[in-house]
Amino acid sequence: MRDALPRPRAASLSLPLPLRVPVGPDAYRWRTFPAVRTLVVAARTVTSTVRVLESLPALLRGDVRVSVVFAYDPTSAFGDGVLDLLHDAGCRVMPWSQLGDIAPDLILSASENVDVPEGDCPVLVLPHGVGFQKLVPDSRSARTRLSGVVPDSLLEAGRAWLAVSHPDQEEQLLATHPKAAGRTLLVGDPCFDDLRGSLGQRAAHREALGVRNGQRLVVVSSTWGPTSLLGSAPDLPGRLLGALPYDEYRVAAILHPNVWAAHGAWQIRTLLADALDAGLVLVPPVHAWRSALVAADAVVGDHGSVTLYGAALGKPLLLAAFGSDAVPGTAGWDLGRSAPRLDTAGGLRRQLESVISGHPPDRYAHVAARAFADPGRALARLRTALYELLDLPEPDSAPPAARLLPSPEAETVPVTAWTVATAVSGRTVTVHRYPATVAGDGTAPGFTHLACADSEPDRRLTESASVLLHPAPAPTAVAARRRLTDTLASFPGARLAAVSLTGGGCLVGVHDGRVVEATVTGPAVDPGLPAAVVYACVRAGVALEGGAVSLRVGELRSEEVELRVRPGGAS
Repeated sequence: MRDALPRPRAASLSLPLPLRVPVGPDAYRWRTFPAVRTLVVAARTVTSTVRVLESLPALLRGDVRVSVVFAYDPTSAFGDGVLDLLHDAGCRVMPWSQLGDIAPDLILSASENVDVPEGDCPVLVLPHGVGFQKLVPDSRSARTRLSGVVPDSLLEAGRAWLAVSHPDQEEQLLATHPKAAGRTLLVGDPCFDDLRGSLGQRAAHREALGVRNGQRLVVVSSTWGPTSLLGSAPDLPGRLLGALPYDEYRVAAILHPNVWAAHGAWQIRTLLADALDAGLVLVPPVHAWRSALVAADAVVGDHGSVTLYGAALGKPLLLAAFGSDAVPGTAGWDLGRSAPRLDTAGGLRRQLESVISGHPPDRYAHVAARAFADPGRALARLRTALYELLDLPEPDSAPPAARLLPSPEAETVPVTAWTVATAVSGRTVTVHRYPATVAGDGTAPGFTHLACADSEPDRRLTESASVLLHPAPAPTAVAARRRLTDTLASFPGARLAAVSLTGGGCLVGVHDGRVVEATVTGPAVDPGLPAAVVYACVRAGVALEGGAVSLRVGELRSEEVELRVRPGGAS
């Protein structure tokens, strides 16, 4: 695995100390803002905390009447990263034990599994996914429970309010938890509203992820647990990268934050090392997944909420896993019954292209209609509910609307080794490149060779390569020729070496001593493509002195490559 990927900061090991301000016995002496209400956000997992952080600023914008403090509950198996998330956001954090010593006016959480102290303040629970779609392990027993449902004791006390995104979810709750009667608030889904409202920014999000014009972005989405996509097929991201031509596709992976919290970034990056070296975009677990989903051309997913969001946005979809922990009768269950399954043992590219080409945008409209009521109004409804529970008049300002998502900040390791398949027909060369660190999906007609950049760290690949590439432009033609000579002398098994030229194009040195200048008409390309053209011509016996050759980069585009044999050989 390459070293270029950013490494997240280590999780904080120290628990927060009790706060004196903005809460505490003498907080009035120290605070600046004249708050009349205290709102406590219960932070237990990254997933649930992020949901609150994404909505709360828009709800309380400019209101000095409400003081917000975050209480960290360290009891979750997925608590790793919560403190870092809160500190990075600039939140005031108090330990959970202090919650019993203050008198908040409202407790807000997107985690239903918090043990709030006794009292009479209301507790508003937001969903951290799409409704009550999944059975999860119960941390209080060896049984499973319905995700999103608070303990019966909180319902019996009349303190809990459950925000739902669709009336069907209230009916589902009453069927399984009768004590939830009258304790739901129809709000909608702020996350889905933001996703819908940001579809117009799709091009900007694709550019931020490094997706070029004409390329397709395939998003692989995995929830957590053994029945998830990653739990059942951990090699699938790498296999997709091996099956999809490098110049025509990008692949990004969205993993549930619980996967990161349970196993750690080191384990994840070690598991996906070959896929990362093959160009996998590993989307950070906080915020960026939404922009990546907007940018996607297709989703390969499971029974997690991200897959359902993608379907509701009109994305072509293949289910690579669908666990028994999905709850029958829900919108997610309906998606599992109607979406096509990916045959992981079959032709991956063929299946993807088939589902993309034959996909009507409204294919999953019935699923979205069962999951999200009145899209576009969630934040406004949530603000009204929040102020009613705080017993404060709602601000006179306009209700908050769906927000545009920021462009994602996701980095990838540069691919430095490719398996290149070339086919020659007359003076037309078709090129398909695949990352060499992952297994390919079958054989291609024509000639196949290994090409490596000079930055390839695996010496075994470099020594086996037929084509060696120097993507960094040489300052002069003399320097370029010197690089060619040195490379071919150092690697006598190579057939070609290619060096980028300042101003565009490249020089290609052939093992027989010829030097070819290859200039591509159209957008600049890395030297691997014109080098592949020269390689194919040499193997097929096509005259390099014949002038232009047509380069077809798979189904992506077609360019003219002007070939000119320079006098004087490679010396």
